[in-house]
Amino acid sequence: MLEEIAIENLGVIETARVPLSEGLTVITGETGAGKTMVLTGLGLLMGGKADAGSVRPGASGAVVEGRVRVGDRPDVARRVDEAGGEVDDDGTVVVLRTLAAGGRSRAHLGGRGVPQAVLAEIADELVTVHGQADQLRLRTPAKQRDALDAFAGQEHLANLRDYRASWSERAGLQAEIDDLTARTAERAREAELLRLGLAEVERVDPQPGEDAELTALVGRLGNAEALRLAAQQAHDAVSGDDVETEGSAVAAVEQARRALEQAAGDDPALAAHATRLAEAGYLLADVATELASYVEDLQADPAGLETAHARLAELGGLTRSYGETIDDVLQWASDAGLRLLDLDDGGERLESMRQRTAELDARLAEDAAGLTRGRAAAAEALGASVTEELAGLAMRGARLVVQVEPAPEPGPWGADQVTFLLEPHPGAPARPLGKGASGGELSRVMLAVEVALATARVDAADAAGPGARGEGPAPLPTFVFDEVDAGVGGRAAVEVGRRLAMLAGRTQVVVVTHLAQVAAFADAHLVVTKSRPDDADRDGEGTTVTGVREVTDDDRVRELARMLSGQDESATARQHALELLESSDVGR
Repeated sequence: MLEEIAIENLGVIETARVPLSEGLTVITGETGAGKTMVLTGLGLLMGGKADAGSVRPGASGAVVEGRVRVGDRPDVARRVDEAGGEVDDDGTVVVLRTLAAGGRSRAHLGGRGVPQAVLAEIADELVTVHGQADQLRLRTPAKQRDALDAFAGQEHLANLRDYRASWSERAGLQAEIDDLTARTAERAREAELLRLGLAEVERVDPQPGEDAELTALVGRLGNAEALRLAAQQAHDAVSGDDVETEGSAVAAVEQARRALEQAAGDDPALAAHATRLAEAGYLLADVATELASYVEDLQADPAGLETAHARLAELGGLTRSYGETIDDVLQWASDAGLRLLDLDDGGERLESMRQRTAELDARLAEDAAGLTRGRAAAAEALGASVTEELAGLAMRGARLVVQVEPAPEPGPWGADQVTFLLEPHPGAPARPLGKGASGGELSRVMLAVEVALATARVDAADAAGPGARGEGPAPLPTFVFDEVDAGVGGRAAVEVGRRLAMLAGRTQVVVVTHLAQVAAFADAHLVVTKSRPDDADRDGEGTTVTGVREVTDDDRVRELARMLSGQDESATARQHALELLESSDVGR
């Protein structure tokens, strides 16, 4: 439950502390005093969208801080821990939201900064808000269907989640099937081009590195005479053939070695140089032998050169189409083979997906039928519950009919369309909400629906048995009602207060109201007041200051009198206020 909210520089509120107790807490105040800002602050704490325009004029930013009790909600406490926050020893956690005038917003949970979405996630478990905007939304068929699903209970909602999961899978498969089907011709053309390319590569049968080897061979065969002359000259210079022996490299090295060996007796250091010269002589002799062999083997081969050129041209056809080198071509062929397998497998995959789609269609039809049965049963119960509430709201004889009919086509919500119809009195035709009902009637119908939904959730929690800690009923959210009693008055207003008080006997309820008949049932009564600072000029310049205070005893009587007549000192209004408090069944 919510324990308190502290607000600074939000709208007309400069600073305010809003204590929230168990049971029914009502918030009242004159129009424009700032009741909306209290709910705006609550919305910020619960992860709502931040609007820089709500920062108090002249302030650098707004701050909203709240304390929430989560000791009876281990699931929420665990989520706080996962987010890095801390739950205090008394089972409460501090939630903080700051909003800079420039528009930047920050959220903190249990002393740790968190994304705004984390607050919204936790708020879904802790608070349920019913406001005038929710009433307007209930006029739409989609929201009416959502309301009926919520009334149907957790088992129905679980079935709906399963249905939506199957629907999502089916939609994904259908998108793939449509894509594959639309691209059948394109895939066929791609496969044919791959087959032609692979056939060409297979015919040529290139070998790794073959293009580089052939390029070298062409270079050698095309310049055979120049290569032979260079090799012969090098051989002659090294070995001394056809020249004077003393002019050969081998002879010169040998002569130097002998000279060093003769002198090595006088200086051993020369022996090492003699050894190295001997090694050089052996190396020169090997080179001479290899050059002689190279000259002998190197012959002009016009036929071989032509063959090499032809093979290079054949390989060039592949490299122009599939890669810069033959190694690139071979890699392309490997990848193309895998891609062709994938393309050829498309038909089998398409058939497999179609089979899975048929299975999902059968499951969806079965699940949709189950949802329809659940909605039909819930529709009858919801209609009866709201009709009973309407009788207590001065609409005796009015009846809510919740109509469940087949939708034009199934969707992610199932195969039904839901319509709320109001029969204002016996014998009158039932018409969709918002058509034919007066503003006051519509407000009472919407309030009856809201109370029925909230009461159903409380009943479901009681039926679920003990909570997670094994003590008392399963935990419930805090219900916040924002002027859902608009357009209601007289005896109906008293019944509104009575029903909200009954609901508050089982969970925390916070109500923003303008009706004294509702406020009289409160366990705690908070008043939002506004005033002008002393330095405000007479022309209206200056900033309005808003505060929140709890009223009891005579102060509460005075506030109820103001709500009844606009005159808090009127004796008649005060007497009426006392009568309301005395006749109410709960807090005074």
